[in-house]
Amino acid sequence: MLCSYEKAIENALTVLKNDRLIIPIKKIEKTKIAYVHMGDDTGTYFFNHLNKYAQVDWIKANSIIEYKEKLKEYDLTIIGFHKSNANPWKEYKFSDHELTKLYEISRTNKVILDVFTRPYAINDIQSFSNINGILLSYQNSKISQELSAQLIFGSITAKGSLPVSIGNQFPVNTTNFTRIQKRLQYGTPESVGVNSIKLKKIDSLVNYGINENMMPGAQVLVARKGKIIYNKAFGYHTQEKINKVSENDIYDLASLTKILATLPMVMKLVDDSTISLDTKIPELLPEYFATNKENITVKEMLSHYARIKSWIPFYLETLDSLKLPDKKYYSKSKSNDFEIQVANDLYVRNDMKDSIYLKIKESELYNRLRYKYSDLPFYILKEFLERHHNKQFKDLVQNELYQSIGANHTTFLPLEKFTLDMIPPTEIDQYFRMQKIHGFVHDQGAALLGGVSGHAGLFSNANDIAKIMQMYLWNGSYGNYQYIKSETIDLFNSCNFCDVDVRRGVGFDKPQLDDIGPTCGCISMNSFGHSGFTGTFTWADPDEEIIYIFLSNRTYPSADNKSIIENNLRSDIQGLIYESIED
Repeated sequence: MLCSYEKAIENALTVLKNDRLIIPIKKIEKTKIAYVHMGDDTGTYFFNHLNKYAQVDWIKANSIIEYKEKLKEYDLTIIGFHKSNANPWKEYKFSDHELTKLYEISRTNKVILDVFTRPYAINDIQSFSNINGILLSYQNSKISQELSAQLIFGSITAKGSLPVSIGNQFPVNTTNFTRIQKRLQYGTPESVGVNSIKLKKIDSLVNYGINENMMPGAQVLVARKGKIIYNKAFGYHTQEKINKVSENDIYDLASLTKILATLPMVMKLVDDSTISLDTKIPELLPEYFATNKENITVKEMLSHYARIKSWIPFYLETLDSLKLPDKKYYSKSKSNDFEIQVANDLYVRNDMKDSIYLKIKESELYNRLRYKYSDLPFYILKEFLERHHNKQFKDLVQNELYQSIGANHTTFLPLEKFTLDMIPPTEIDQYFRMQKIHGFVHDQGAALLGGVSGHAGLFSNANDIAKIMQMYLWNGSYGNYQYIKSETIDLFNSCNFCDVDVRRGVGFDKPQLDDIGPTCGCISMNSFGHSGFTGTFTWADPDEEIIYIFLSNRTYPSADNKSIIENNLRSDIQGLIYESIED
């Protein structure tokens, strides 16, 4: 029943006016968007859903003059007129004050007016000339608000026709079809062939994990066929149960950084033939000539089949005899020589980066060539990317990917953009930084580089990760923009050394080749993803068009808590998703 109602609302949405094709919004990275609420009913679902696509600010003011002053800095204003559905006889018209506000705002701003009530409400608008876009959503239900937001950003198209005449300007059957912008949709499981009752069993599994202290909280998202059908937050930031997890909270992604930040930037350079999978490390960083790594290729190191050490505990050599941060390397305050912040009131020497890269360059290789997962290639790639682009890595991925795809909750150094109450802590560190790690990267090596590395350091939420994973599933395209060539994604999503028991793709993790591995064992071999040390996981399956994301801080309060892994919680949830498919 819900699915048919959802479809009926989607088919009814009507664009009355669309000057210069303002609907759908296209280049979100170049459009600063405001929302202004009118009417006497809630617009919260609409506002929240707009923010799933881009940053939209709710502007409130006490006067029309104040509204106009605040809206000066915005490129587009979306005005939602929300009237209650509860009583069919309830007043549905704009007040005189609202009409004046509408005229004044649209006189100086680009405006999309979205009307969540009967179409007769716009009869009292004397002039439409300054209103760039008009959308009729007819009802103020949750589903109507959410679908309307999706239409504005182009994940669905306008199909509806005006059922009545509105003055002389909009005759009955007025229709303006809009173009798809190919962004993620949101809707019911049944609309994409998934049983919602079976899928809801995820709730029980996650709550079981929380009750058994596998993690204090989590976000879980499922998408199929380009539509998010399950996106929930569970539990709290910590076991003290003070701050509930919300969908907007951002987690330390740990090694998900590899496929959500470093890998897409490397792929783009393969796209334009700057490098290839056969490029050797010294061609990236010349200082590796005449080292034991000079013949290792990009394909080998990203497949974890290159004899490179798994990791180097750089931080251990920076501790004193009491196993505390040595004053030779650290300062409690920032200064010219100590500019790199590692945690609260802890700064490391500026030359630490050089020391880390020297240790990587001079590190021994394993004696035997076999599969060995390693973080070190991603240190190397981050350094190469920064040199090649002459830009800091954190700025590179923001400019090249996150801003345009609408991943506005995805960032390195989260405290520069978000408050602590949006970031679950990752550990009470009693072996290195001697404090609660909250808002700083958990990984020790990434911390010594100032929070930004190619293997760790990224923070995000499930909704943002879904956009990047969907871009991969859509052959490198999202929002009608081609980020990466389809053939390049296929190249990286290939198991080049499966014949010697290396399941990995080029940077991507792949399903297990035997009984033990990262997935439920019920998934296509074309699928790919990655897991993260802090309790994170993302996976995409081209065959079933499924994306699954699990975010947690299982390392809080202690990274010794491995019960989420020992109990196969993440892969059990994945198995349940596949059991829920019915088409």
